[in-house]
Amino acid sequence: MRTLGIIPARAGSKRLPRKNVLPIGGKPMVCWVIEAARKAQSLDRLVVSSDDPEVLALAAGYDPGIVLERPAELATDTSPAIEYVKHALVSLERRGEEPFSVVVILQPSSPLTQPDDINATVQLLLRTGADTAVSVVRLDHAIHPVKLKIMEGDRLLPYLEEERGRLAAHELPVLYVRNCAVYATRRYVIESGQIIGADCRGYVMPRERSIDINDELDYRFAEFLVERRGVAGERVGRC
Repeated sequence: MRTLGIIPARAGSKRLPRKNVLPIGGKPMVCWVIEAARKAQSLDRLVVSSDDPEVLALAAGYDPGIVLERPAELATDTSPAIEYVKHALVSLERRGEEPFSVVVILQPSSPLTQPDDINATVQLLLRTGADTAVSVVRLDHAIHPVKLKIMEGDRLLPYLEEERGRLAAHELPVLYVRNCAVYATRRYVIESGQIIGADCRGYVMPRERSIDINDELDYRFAEFLVERRGVAGERVGRC
C-alpha cells in the first residue's frame, strides 16, 4: 500500500493575494507544510501541485522531484479539488511510479500542521478500515449551532433551535468541524469522484494548530501564534 501526499497551492487566491507564498515567521506559508510533510513517515511520496512558478520554485528548493505543475484549467476558482488529485495520480503513474492506494491532501493554508498530525490521520484511516480520515477541531461553544441566530430588524430569533436556557459550554453537546488541514482517503473514493467517503473518521487536532488562513485576519493571527511559539523549521533553498 503506497500513500501519496499532495500539497495543492494554486496561484489565484482572491481574499488574500499570493497567500501561499506570504511569509510566516520569515518563511513562505507553503514551506511550513512542505517541511511537515517531508518529516511524516506515513507518506511514501509527496508532490506540490501548483500553477504558480514561485511556489514551484520553492518546492524545487527542497527536492525537484516533488514539483508537479498543474494545468491552468485545473487551477481556477471553480476547479473541483478532485481534478487536481486525479491529475497527480495519473501524472505520476504514467511516469512509471507504482500505484497509490491512499491519497493525503495537505493544505498550505494550515501552516501549523505537524508531522504527527499527518501520521495520526493516516494511521486512523488504516487502523479503522474507513473510507476517509480527516483532521478536525472541537467547535468553540460561542459558535455552537444552538446559539446561532437570525435577525428580523433588531430582534434575535433562533436559526436552528431554541437555546432553552443552555448558555454554558457544559450544557451543550460537544461538536467538531473539519479544520481543513489533513484529508486522507482511499483510492477507490477518489475514483468514485469524491474526496470524502461515506465512512469518515476524525482525528482531533488542538485548537492552537488548527488555524486555516483564508483572509488577512487569519494571516495576522497565524503570525502571532508563530511568534509566540518561536517555531522554526528547516531552511532549504529560498525558504
